[in-house]
Amino acid sequence: MKKLILFLTVSLLAIFGTHAQMGRYGTFDSQRSALPRGPGPEAQKEDPKTAEELVADQMPRITEALDLNAFEQAVVSSILNKYVQQRIELQILELPKDKTREAYEKIAENQKAELKQGLPPEKFEGFMDLMENGGKSKKEKKDRKKKKKT
Repeated sequence: MKKLILFLTVSLLAIFGTHAQMGRYGTFDSQRSALPRGPGPEAQKEDPKTAEELVADQMPRITEALDLNAFEQAVVSSILNKYVQQRIELQILELPKDKTREAYEKIAENQKAELKQGLPPEKFEGFMDLMENGGKSKKEKKDRKKKKKT
């Protein structure tokens, strides 16, 4: 009789212990809290790029498209850094839409004037074409139009 009681007690403890270890869905998974957790380290926001980083990303494409020498690269890079920084600062200020638009237009005019002074006329025109086309060459645009028509 003692052996039977001991056997039943051990069996019941084993059954309840196994049940306590099992998760909600019948698996031996660790117990998880029902409370939501914050975002993990990989989901956190990255720091926004600085003006120098943004310009550095675009300079190889600009240099290749316009065939700039080292001096012209330095001129374009410094001018773009200056005006990209002003645009970033303007975004941080969060002004009303009409004032923001006016400020962007003024920044664009000043940038255009400085680039016109710092670059030869043919490279300035090429730069303006590049900016208007969003970095796409005329050949690429024609190819895209042909693909859309067919």
